[in-house]
Amino acid sequence: MKNYYTTRLVKSEDLNHHGTLFAGRMSEWFVEGCFIAAANHHGNPEEIVCVKLHGMKFGKPARKGQIIQLTTQVVLTGNTSMTVYGKVTEIDGTEISVDGYITFVCVDENGKKKPHGIPTPVPQNDEEARIIEIAKNLR
Repeated sequence: MKNYYTTRLVKSEDLNHHGTLFAGRMSEWFVEGCFIAAANHHGNPEEIVCVKLHGMKFGKPARKGQIIQLTTQVVLTGNTSMTVYGKVTEIDGTEISVDGYITFVCVDENGKKKPHGIPTPVPQNDEEARIIEIAKNLR
């Protein structure tokens, strides 16, 4: 499965009252990164819309000056939908600070769902198989 990467520097304007990365800013970056995966996988960003944020699990806070990396991949497809898994780690790929799933659908020029013709991704390892199984149980 193809990974897409977005790297961010946590700056002062991204912080909350605790001095850590504001959850709203992280959510914005997370949705954008997952959209990039879905749009690139599909090939036409104008036909992709976000339908559901299945949740984001926050594990470790990010602090000012930290460089974080968002890794996203399309893990499940339906007739019109694509579910993307995203995880945020420190730039060295160590500890996961956030992860979650977002579903997007393909739409026509009138905003009506339309088939995208994208096959279901095939896992390349046990971790990808685990992520796909979780995605299959999301509703």
